[in-house]
Formats: sequence, structure tokens, C-alpha cells
Amino acid sequence: MFFTSGFLLDFISYPVIKAFTSAAAVTIGFSQVKNLLGLKDIPRQFILQVYETFHKLPTIRVGDAVLGFLCIAFLLALKFMKEHFPRVYRGMPRCYRLCYIIVWVTTTARNAIVVVAAGLVAYSFHVMGLHPFILTGKTAEGLPQFQLPPFSEKIDNRTVSFSEMVQDIGPGLFIIPLMGLLESVAIARAFASQNNYRIDTNQELLAIGLTNFLGSFLSAYPVTGSFGRTALNSQTGACTPAGGILTGFLVLFSLGYLTPLFYYIPKAALAAVIICAVAPMFDLSVCKTLWKVKKLDLLPFLVTFLLSFWEIQYGILLGILVSLVILCYSIARPKIKVIDPHGPTLMIMSGLSFPSVEYLRDTIHEKAFTDSLPPSVTLDFTHVNVLDYTVVMGLREIQHEFRSQGRTLLFSGLQPDIHQILLAADLKDFQHPLSVTTADLYIDGSVEPLLNNVPKASSELNH
Repeated sequence: MFFTSGFLLDFISYPVIKAFTSAAAVTIGFSQVKNLLGLKDIPRQFILQVYETFHKLPTIRVGDAVLGFLCIAFLLALKFMKEHFPRVYRGMPRCYRLCYIIVWVTTTARNAIVVVAAGLVAYSFHVMGLHPFILTGKTAEGLPQFQLPPFSEKIDNRTVSFSEMVQDIGPGLFIIPLMGLLESVAIARAFASQNNYRIDTNQELLAIGLTNFLGSFLSAYPVTGSFGRTALNSQTGACTPAGGILTGFLVLFSLGYLTPLFYYIPKAALAAVIICAVAPMFDLSVCKTLWKVKKLDLLPFLVTFLLSFWEIQYGILLGILVSLVILCYSIARPKIKVIDPHGPTLMIMSGLSFPSVEYLRDTIHEKAFTDSLPPSVTLDFTHVNVLDYTVVMGLREIQHEFRSQGRTLLFSGLQPDIHQILLAADLKDFQHPLSVTTADLYIDGSVEPLLNNVPKASSELNH
């Protein structure tokens, strides 16, 4: 059951995903402006971050700003070249093919080229005794030790037990994994939509759980999807899970042997790479489509988009809740058409679930209990394929009201499974049992009329 519970994540609607990706592109991109301009002491909270960034613009470092904007221009130029460079074709001269391969490799590896080139420039200035850039600095070396996760911790000469840890975390023990999972699936679906592939939410759930389980043996941070790194992977052109495997090996190799070289990488160059990676994900043109298709879907979009500037996780969660409210509203208010106002005949255009009972009752009262008081009212169940116990009991109460006034409630268009549900509720034991029409004469494909299974139905048909 656990491995198939990924269907719960299917309740993340497309407007929520689009709003999340656009908001995340803004927040992640703007969080790199401080590194791009060489600003210091900028808070992490987005609103404060915007205020402090503009407040400290006079203190920008010229070296970082020049390097950062040059890196952005170089990345955009290489991206444009990759998108507009002519493709190879059969019969093309060998020198042209060689040029195409060189250009393709260069444009595909543009992020790595920018970082390496910026690192060489920074190292050159460092050798000359100049420091115009803010560097990444010292990075922890070596691979983490594989060991059992600690179930106790010593703090201030006191041992904190595992049970105390759990109590301190409290509801966060469930909320943190839920937020991480929602964010990961939202990221996966956003890039799946952009790159025309599909994801399996059950596999995502299994992968995140297994990764966090194994990561606990390496004292790793909790693992979730990363918008920035996923965008960077997408911009690089990775198309299969092999990209993740290659990245993993490169990270392990770098931790083991290359960490001293990371010291000279300017933060402005890394900021330029991240900004160029997430910028294409900002897209508000979907608002125009939502306005044309269904204006109500703009509500979860706006809720997710605006709240994501406070906390992305809360934006996703509240966007999902708003989408669920809209979904439940359509279930609680099924569309009902009046086909014959003199009969009258009410056609129910969807399935009936327990939230719709009161609305169904009010609609029948509105159409049936009028000044003229028609002798019978017909409910056309042609499009009804879902019923639950609450609805059946509600229909029984409505039918009782009709009988008390000497009137009849008829049912037509009953599908076989719906008819069986009504029979299972013992509605056939009433003095005036549920009625069928000529549209309901067969069940399970047999040619035997249902009248043989429904006592006294002929009197209702004659009426």
C-alpha cells in the first residue's frame, strides 16, 4: 500500500505547479543577486532580501558585478548559438561536421566552461595579489564516514535521548517530509511538463524515501528535489537518469580530489549560472490561458504564486488546499438540467457523492414543490455512475416526502451497477419502490427485463 500511495500526489494541479515554478524562479534567481553584485549581510527571507538588496546597491563590488554580467552575457550567447546553429545533414563536409561537434560540446558544457574560466581569472588575480572577487573559499574535503545514525546527542554535558529528539521535533516529524515530498514532486512535474516526459509518483516517493534512509548512514541533510540544480541539469541537456549517475560520480570525485580548486571559484560566476538556469522557468503567460479556460483556476495559481514568496512549501500546500476546495465544490454542486419542465424531468450530469445530497434535495424541492405541484418528478440517472450510502439514504428521504403528499418520484436511465446499489439498500421494500423506465430493462447484458427483479414496478411505469 505504501509503495502505491503516490496517487495522493496527483492532487497537485497544473496551476499550482506553474505558479510554484514561476515563484521559485523569482526567489532563487533574486537570491543570487547578492552574489552577482558582491553584496554582504543580505537576509534569506525574500521580502527582506529585496529590501536590503536595493538598500545596499551603493555598496556593490565593481569586480563581482562586471564578472557576473559578463558570465550572463556569455551564457546567453552560447545558448542562442546552440538553439540556432544549423544541424548536420548527410553529405555535409567533414570540416563542417567537426565544427558542429565543437560548437555542440562548447554550448552544452557552457556552464562548466564559465565556472572554470572565471576560476582561472580569479586565480590569476590572486597570484598577482589582487582580490577583486568574492571567492567560494575553503570547502570541506573528503567523503563522509559510513556509520549508523546516532540515536543520542551530547549537548552541554547532557545526553539527549532519541525520544527527546522526537519530542523536540514534534509535528515537524511529519510536516518536514511532507513538505519535501510535495516540493520534489512539484519540481519533477514542472520539468516533465517543460521537457515532454512523464514521471511516476510512486517511484518518486520510493526514491526520496530510500535516499533519505541511506543518507542517514552518512549524516546527510534530508534529501528533497532541488529547483536550482534540476534547472541547471535541464539547461545542460541531461535527458535520462544517467545524468544523475554521472553527476553523483563527479560530486564524489570532486569531494575526494578537487575541493582545493573550488577555493578560487568566484561566487558571481556561480550566481550567473544559477540565474540563467532558472530564468526560463518564469512564465506568467499561463494566466491568459487560465482566464480563457476556467477563471476559477486562477485562484490556486495566485495563492501559490504569492505565498511562495513567503515560504515555497506553504505556497504549494495552500495552493493544493484551494484546488481541493474547488474540486469538492464541483462534487457538492453537480450540474442538473431540467429536460421537461412540465413533468418535470431532472437530468443529473455527474456522479453523486455525500456532499451533494443537500444540493440535490434543494434542487428537487425547487423544481417539484411549486404552486402547480406536478404529480410526479423523474430523475434521469443516465450520466450517474457513482452513488454512496449517504446519497441513497437522501433519495429515500426525498421519496418519503413525495409519498406523504401522494406524489411519485421516478428514476430513469439506471445503469446496472447503480440499480444494484439501490436494490442493496432495500429500497425495493418500500410500498412504492424505485421505478424504472424502458431505458432500464436490461442488466449485465441479459435480455431479461428488470421488471422481474423489481416488485410492483409496473404500477410505477403505468403511472
